Amino acid sequence: MLKKAAGFALLAAAMAVSVSAQEGPVPKGIGRLDHVFVIVMENHGYQQVINNPNEPYLNGLITNKKVNLATNYFAIGHPSLTNYLEIVGGSNFGVRSDNAPDWGNDACTPNLATGIVNADNGAGQTTIPVDTGKICPIAGSGKDAETPAVDNWNEVALPTFPFLADIDGIKSVPAASVVGKTIGDQLAHVGKTWKSYQESLPLGDVFGVNYSNGTATNLTDFSALAPLTSSSVVQAYAVKHNPFAYFKSVQEGYPRNNTLSNVVGFDGPRGLYADLASGDVPDFALIAPNQCNDQHGRGNGDAFCGFDFGADTSGLTYGTQVGLNPGLIQQGDVTIERIVEAIEASPAWREGRNAIVIVWDENDYSGISTTPNGLFPPQNQNKVVLTVELNHHNTAGVQSNTYYNSFSLLRSLEAGLGLPCLNHACDRNLSVMSDLFGRGDD
Repeated sequence: MLKKAAGFALLAAAMAVSVSAQEGPVPKGIGRLDHVFVIVMENHGYQQVINNPNEPYLNGLITNKKVNLATNYFAIGHPSLTNYLEIVGGSNFGVRSDNAPDWGNDACTPNLATGIVNADNGAGQTTIPVDTGKICPIAGSGKDAETPAVDNWNEVALPTFPFLADIDGIKSVPAASVVGKTIGDQLAHVGKTWKSYQESLPLGDVFGVNYSNGTATNLTDFSALAPLTSSSVVQAYAVKHNPFAYFKSVQEGYPRNNTLSNVVGFDGPRGLYADLASGDVPDFALIAPNQCNDQHGRGNGDAFCGFDFGADTSGLTYGTQVGLNPGLIQQGDVTIERIVEAIEASPAWREGRNAIVIVWDENDYSGISTTPNGLFPPQNQNKVVLTVELNHHNTAGVQSNTYYNSFSLLRSLEAGLGLPCLNHACDRNLSVMSDLFGRGDD
């Protein structure tokens, strides 16, 4: 059922990464990392970010050789949630949608077990059976969803962009046997720590919260707030950018120190900036700015939070800098600067071997209107920016043209943190980013 019709899948598989075991040996080739900070930005491709005049801080890090740059790094698929799952878990776990968790539902069967893909299916022309509802808590093992070379039914925009490259239009990732766990489960298992820092979380328990402006959420009782309604809420925090929340282990809190209490905001006594100020930071930190600050944008935000303007009447862009909202780009760049400078000012940054990774989740404007023939045009591929800053490496300013993807990133993080490779991070012929992170003897 996870196999697409025949010829296309077999042809694509020739360029695909090999399927793997669920968990393998600790990868080699990366020096020890004591703390890793992964900052995830949203929805802009490589050509939209590099040399963008409204992205001066990020581009300054590159031109001043403060960071190492991957010039051939690709997100695997679409949409956002799928990419976040792949970064922290090495798999899409059968999820190709941005749908909310089915919080705490023990009666449902995970997509890994059913073999049915949870998909947005916005085009309404699915070629396989799909589930478009809430996502059952991820757990157990089974087959994940194939990532085809070309998507023509799930995340495409009809009739303007009916074809979407998940990687580059040639490579694909066959469905594989995987286990429903993340780097967070791995860290907790060996007594290490993780946190998911999510900007604009509400106060109190995050269980069941799918979106928030920092005050109101999808759980808010609006009866006493008339004339305000749920549509009044700018969905600044979005659970689709918080992948750990989708896992049964985290929702139920096992093993110890692998719970929703690890999901915190940017502010407050246990938040990002307080932890950085004290130096009490986790071994692994996923840092997700809100949707006004991560360059995603919201339709009901202000001018600096609005979606990109678009290069045609449909409101879509073509993967270039034409049609971008300069305010949205600048707001994201300032957010990166604020976070990076806070990390660098932390006592934790000056101790041990640490890394800051800045990565965009996907090129959300990568569709084309004509039948694809091999590689998509560069601006339409799912190529995104990834930079690595180290506090311990003698060489900075490396620009690596080696092909890497989200699974390469996870494999490299696991190597640095001394963890086994997980799911597609174990795929054969997948390299660690030793040129960007530094080898063990550096």
